[in-house]
Order: sequence, then structure tokens, then C-alpha cells
Amino acid sequence: MNEFNNRITAQREILTVINNCKWEEELFGLSSGAIDRWIIVNRLEPNSVLVELIRKAADKLFFLSNKSQEQITDDYKNLSCEISALTEHIKQVVKDIH
Repeated sequence: MNEFNNRITAQREILTVINNCKWEEELFGLSSGAIDRWIIVNRLEPNSVLVELIRKAADKLFFLSNKSQEQITDDYKNLSCEISALTEHIKQVVKDIH
């Protein structure tokens, strides 16, 4: 359960960082559909650094969500660290944009 809470907390943190900026529409989730909609509504470049970081973090979070309890190993911990680093990078990019 702790791993689930960590994933949810990480996703919530990324969404909070993104949505603290003024956008036409907030980012409602980290699914590919939600990200695609956010890009279109906010007229963002799909290959921008921010979008690439969000997609990368979303992919890693999705990967973690599909791990079974038996698979929670050092790989899980490493991915969690990567997600934290991506979140910090997203914070910096958002700060530079707005």
C-alpha cells in the first residue's frame, strides 16, 4: 500500500507543479489522453522540454503501477528516484516558463 501511496503522491505533486501556472486548461491527469488534450488546449509544442518531461514521468509512473508486489526491488527504488528527479526538473522548467 505504501508504494501505491508514493505513486499517487508523486502524480499529485507533478500535477500541482504544472497547475500552479496559469494555463487555458489545467492538466487533469497523466494519461496520454489527458496530456494530449492539455497540449492542444494550451497550444503547446508537443516536443517541448516540459511536455517531454511530463510524458517521461507519466511513463515511469505507469510502469511502477503495473509492478506486482513481488517485483518491488531496487529497480522500483531507482525508478522512484528518477521520478523525483523528473519532478524537480519539471519544477525548474515551469519556473522558467512562468
